[in-house]
Amino acid sequence: MTRRFTLRIGEHLERPESKRDYNQKVFSAIAPRYGFFTWAASFLQDASWKRDLIAALPSWECPLALDLACGTGDITLMLAGRYPRGLAIGLDIAFPMLDLARRRNSRPNVRFVAGDMDRLALAAGSVEIITGGYALRNAPDLGRALDEISRVLKPGGVAAFLDFSKPAGRLAQAVEYWTLKFWGGLWGWLLHRNPDVHGYIAESLKRHPDRVRLRSLFRERGFEVVHSRLYFLGLTELLVVRYTAGSRR
Repeated sequence: MTRRFTLRIGEHLERPESKRDYNQKVFSAIAPRYGFFTWAASFLQDASWKRDLIAALPSWECPLALDLACGTGDITLMLAGRYPRGLAIGLDIAFPMLDLARRRNSRPNVRFVAGDMDRLALAAGSVEIITGGYALRNAPDLGRALDEISRVLKPGGVAAFLDFSKPAGRLAQAVEYWTLKFWGGLWGWLLHRNPDVHGYIAESLKRHPDRVRLRSLFRERGFEVVHSRLYFLGLTELLVVRYTAGSRR
């Protein structure tokens, strides 16, 4: 597939399998410029937000950490630096993203693997820390992804997610949607001559639970919220949760 491609959003986000296929194609195509996009479109704040995510994690000595939808590996590599005696696994559905991540890596305690967040090939209760940068919104099946997160986390394990955040009110949602539709569409056109490439952000968030409902989905699965922080007037959020339902296993 060439860098300039013609994928349109259409109905691809309505069903898990079509969303999975669309994600794989889109993120494979945009991989070479993805790092620049997140840096520029966030007004140079993306790296700072990711540092805040790492700082919010517990000071454990040698955890197994899993970074979902790792992209080019920013958070995965930061996890490896934070926990030099642990193991950081970066998981992504797009092979070009993983290729770029592997080229960046010089640490022995990092693994990058292909996979999907709602089909984790890990044993139950085997992971202490899970992270995701712009991950849950892209899950083909969010409920199944959250079930998988709760399955593989150990009791007391922590998960931290940085993503665009959907407010509860309809007016606020409409303002956010059109803001992201314009901003993402502009960068999609500038970088790929296709506004749908990053206009995808607004469309995926439109179908994502709002902040209140997302917290409810976590609590239904035995998580408690331990930290949250909004950025960019609420456009993005850092959400940290702890798994407390070990007795359910």
